[in-house]
Amino acid sequence: MYETIQNKLTKLKENKIFEFFVVAVIIISALEIGAKTFELTDTAISLTGVLDIFITVFFLFELTVRFITDNDKKNFFKKGWNIFDSLVVAISLIPINDSEMALLARLVRIFRVLRMVSVVPELRVLINSLIKALPQLGYVVLLMFIIFYIYAAFGSYVFKDINPFLWGDIAISMLTLFRIMTFEDWTDIQYETMEIYPWSWIFYLTFIFFTAFAFLNMVIGIVVNVMEEEHSAMKKEKEPSMTELQNEIRELKSLILTNQNIEKPKS
Repeated sequence: MYETIQNKLTKLKENKIFEFFVVAVIIISALEIGAKTFELTDTAISLTGVLDIFITVFFLFELTVRFITDNDKKNFFKKGWNIFDSLVVAISLIPINDSEMALLARLVRIFRVLRMVSVVPELRVLINSLIKALPQLGYVVLLMFIIFYIYAAFGSYVFKDINPFLWGDIAISMLTLFRIMTFEDWTDIQYETMEIYPWSWIFYLTFIFFTAFAFLNMVIGIVVNVMEEEHSAMKKEKEPSMTELQNEIRELKSLILTNQNIEKPKS
């Protein structure tokens, strides 16, 4: 009985129409969350309430299907995306009206949009790549922070009297440098200091070279490299290796030869 239900749910899970329907429900959930930020009529509020119940029940059903069809149920809740989906579904079951947890329930419902990532494999690859790249990115970020700190201290000491609003202390100076790194009207800041210190253009150009050109390109390179590794790993999981295929071919040959020897008439 259980195996029959499991087989039927497995077919349902692997059905493309069901996958598209899951994605459609996630999109509807996102639209429903956005609609609640507007002033709605009583009819629309009732409709969104019913829709919210349907979405929550459907997500619970979809998570149950995934759990039943999973071959390794012991490790089901050890996988990051399964834990995330389970938490979102569990907290979505909290009633919103007249509840101390109402704000938390509303905020968690916003994260239901992220379920699109757990459903679409390509999006999972992107997120996994970013997570796996964090250790390598940490060293780049640390080096970037050191550069920021040095330039911010220099800018605060030298340019503080010119514009205290931008260079008043080291914290404000770091925010100003972030603005310069993102090229947000940075030339206005440069020309202001160049009126007093004509050589200050060197300060800005060297900072932009280190941050916007060198470090950001390092970050992009690390992320792209990890992403390629994730794509390769995903392809290896989907496609059987050549060794496995060769072993299967050998087994088939041995079975065929064995059957031929058995069926061969004795002389």
